[in-house]
Amino acid sequence: QVHLVESGGGLVQAGGSLKLTCTTSGRAFSSYSMGWFRQSPGKEREFVAAISWTGGLTSYADSVKGRFTISRVNGRNTMFLQMNSLKPEDTAVYYCAADAMTTKSSDYAYWGQGTQVTVSS
Repeated sequence: QVHLVESGGGLVQAGGSLKLTCTTSGRAFSSYSMGWFRQSPGKEREFVAAISWTGGLTSYADSVKGRFTISRVNGRNTMFLQMNSLKPEDTAVYYCAADAMTTKSSDYAYWGQGTQVTVSS
């Protein structure tokens, strides 16, 4: 069975930082592109960032460029999202996803359960 598990969410004040981790098991996700999405109540799921299977290519939503960094360790089924200079509008449930590198959530075949990130003013 395929499992993706996010961790690292929590409560942080505006301007602070959090680092999210996505740990996978059940198959060799090191061979696949992966991404991060987020969703707030009343809003559609939003693309945040994506990374190629080698880690050599990354992409970001305009809203997080310069503040968030996506990374992975080559050959390991682990992905990270370093979030700096957090803003209240970053508050959302953050999801990791696998097997695509697009901004469209329906392109991704595998999803975690999400981790809550709350940024207070």
